[in-house]
Formats: sequence, C-alpha cells, structure tokens
Amino acid sequence: MTAKVYFTRDISPEKVWELYSRLGADLSGRLAIKVHSGEKGNPNFIRPAFWQPIIDRLGGTVVECNTAYPGERNETYKHKKLIEYHGWNALFNVDLMDAEGPDAELPVPDGKVTKKDIVGKNLLNYDSMLVLSHFKGHPCGGYGGALKQLSIGCASSAGKGLIHFGGVDKGTYESWDEDVQQIAFLEAMADAAAAVTRKFAGKMAYINVMKNISVDCDCVANAELPCMKDIGMLASLDPVAIDRACVDLIYAAKDDPGQAHFLERLTSLSGEHTIDAAAALGVGSKEYELIEV
Repeated sequence: MTAKVYFTRDISPEKVWELYSRLGADLSGRLAIKVHSGEKGNPNFIRPAFWQPIIDRLGGTVVECNTAYPGERNETYKHKKLIEYHGWNALFNVDLMDAEGPDAELPVPDGKVTKKDIVGKNLLNYDSMLVLSHFKGHPCGGYGGALKQLSIGCASSAGKGLIHFGGVDKGTYESWDEDVQQIAFLEAMADAAAAVTRKFAGKMAYINVMKNISVDCDCVANAELPCMKDIGMLASLDPVAIDRACVDLIYAAKDDPGQAHFLERLTSLSGEHTIDAAAALGVGSKEYELIEV
C-alpha cells in the first residue's frame, strides 16, 4: 500500500499544525507525545517552544525514557534535572516513563533478532501516540527519525541495552562496540518499533523535522554542527514511509555541499536497513506519495 507523506519547506510551529491536520489521525484517549529531550550540551535538538503550539492544542503528555550510556540522562534524577534545564516541564506535563521500575515488556513474536521490547512501564498508560522527531544522523544507527523514536526512544534504559546488543539480553548496558553485529542492532531497532506500533494499533502519527541536520544524534553532547542546509518538515501516519521519504530527500539534495558527509555516516552504518527491516515486519510501507503543501 502506498502511504501518504505530507511535505513542506516551511519550518515553523504554525506549519507543524497544518501538516498534522492533513493526516486525519485518530489520537483519542490518553495521548503520549514522544520527543527527544536533548543531551546536555547538544546544540541541535528541537527546542520545546517549537513544539508548543501543537502540544497545547492536542493536550497530551510529553514522554521520554532514560538513556543507557553515561551522560546526563541515564539516571532518573539527572534526566529530570536536564528536562527542567531545557525547559520542557515549564511548558508541558512530562512523563519520564521509566523513572521507576519495573519495566514493561511488549511481545515481538515475529521479531528478527528479539522476541520482546523492554519499554518504560508508563507507556502502558497511554492509548495513542504522536511521535515528534528531529531527522539527523546517528553514530550507531546511521540516521535518527521516527523509527528510532519508536525503538530506542520508547525503550527503557534496559531496553536500550537490549537493542544495542542486537537482541541479546545482557542485563546491563556495557559497550556499544562489544560483540555487536551492526545488522543485528538495526534489526533489533525494527523489532522494537514493531512492538510499539502494534501496542497503539494505528492510533499514531509522525512528524519529522529536517533542520539542524548533523551527522550526530541529539543524544551526543558534543555533536558536530549541522552539515546540510535545512530541508523541511514531513508528516505521515506511516513511520517507515516518513523515514524513507526523509532519506530520499537527503539523496535528492545533490547541490548541498554537506550531502556527502551525511551520506557517509548513513551508508557506512547501513542505516537504511532499519527501514527495510521495519517494512518486512509490517510496521509500514516503503512506497509513498510525497504531497507538498
């Protein structure tokens, strides 16, 4: 099935609402709004004020989870301080979904490398989810977009470790480089994304913002500055289609002097395999219609 992906070159809070309105999304019930809170020192993450108009209109709860790597977001007390420092809870109700254990497990019976996804237990409190993503590179996954938000983003600290270790449950997070096959890591991301989308059973929507396009993720404190020009924003009901469309827009930006640098990060880590693996699990479609608005 061909998915619809709406695209605008106007990167503004007002246009976010217009894109969302095109989707006809069913986000009824208790709404979780997944964002990236930004690592301390990261210069590129999307600030809370940018998202404020759509979050205020929908009235949901901003959700995040702790990280697994050392930093300012790997423990609840530090992450809450950083959320306050970045101004999220000054504007919104914020739920750090794995602030307290035990974690919850979502099944992935047809998962390629793992049969479970370990998420913050509070994820189970919600009926629908809006995923607000900053599209950029990623030092492990090649790129970060909607699928990363669904997988690593919704995973608890333990769940992130499970994904990074390619579905092998070592109990604690040790090292990204130790005994991990890259393809297994990417397929674990796809497995986890499948678990979250099935939990919400179609009551999801996605917005990707292609600005501040660095090769590094918002989880990197000393991230490289953006290497590409801002491209625009996209919205869809399909996480595979929206990420595929973003990657295709990167490939289409042939006149951008930073394109080669970004593509080296993407291709050296086989980043597009996450999209392929998620499509194979039925998370979404790689076939899409790009509708410019």
